[in-house]
Amino acid sequence: MTARIGVVTFPGSLDDRDTQRAIRLAGAEPVALWHKDKNLHQVDAVVLCGGFSYGDYLRAGAIARFSPVMETVIEQAKAGLPVLGICNGFQILTEAHLLPGAMLGNDHLHFICRDQKLRVENAGTAWTADYEAGQEIHIPLKNMDGRYVADEHTLDKLEAEGRVVFRYLDVNPNGSLRDIAGITNEAGNVVGLMPHPEHAVEPLVGSGRTDGLPFFTSILKKLVNA
Repeated sequence: MTARIGVVTFPGSLDDRDTQRAIRLAGAEPVALWHKDKNLHQVDAVVLCGGFSYGDYLRAGAIARFSPVMETVIEQAKAGLPVLGICNGFQILTEAHLLPGAMLGNDHLHFICRDQKLRVENAGTAWTADYEAGQEIHIPLKNMDGRYVADEHTLDKLEAEGRVVFRYLDVNPNGSLRDIAGITNEAGNVVGLMPHPEHAVEPLVGSGRTDGLPFFTSILKKLVNA
C-alpha cells in the first residue's frame, strides 16, 4: 500500500507543486489538499508548503492558520498525524500553536535567497530519521520573515528536550535566536523549518544537491513500517 502525503494549497502558496514532486520522488503518493476543505482525504501525513499565504497580511501565516483545513490538521496533529511545515508552513505552525515561538521579519529587513548550510541536531523525528545527528547539509533558503524568536524559558526548554532539529551554520541568515532553523513538538511528529528541502531533491535542478530528499524518505519509511 502506497503512503499518501497531503500537500495543502492556500491562496498565495508557492511551492506546492515542488513539494508534491519531492514526495513522488521519495516513492509516496502526493495528495493535493485545498485550504477550504476540512477533509484530509485519508492521508497519512501532511505538508504545509512555502509561499506567501494570504499575502502575509497581518503576519506571515496568521490568516492561513484559520483556514478550514487547519482545523482538521491541528486536531489530527495533536493525535499524532505527521505534519511538516516548510517556510510559510513553519510560520503557520507557530501561529496555530502546534510549535512554540514566533517568526518575525529578517533582522536585516531584506528578502534572502541562498543555499544555506545546516546542522542536523535531531534525527529522531518522523521527518528526519534518514539523517544522522551532527550531519551537515545544504538546503535552499528563501524568506522575508524567517527570524525565529521565543522567550528564554521556551528556548532553554527546546534545547534541553532536544527539540531543536536544525541549526544554521557559518552564517545566521535572518537573526534567528540561537541559530535555530527548525524545531519539533514534544512528540516528534510535527516539524517546522525555514529552509526548503523540496528544492534539494534532484541533482539537475534546484541546488544541484539531494540533501532535502531524506525528509521525504524518512516519513515514507515511518509510515510503511508503522
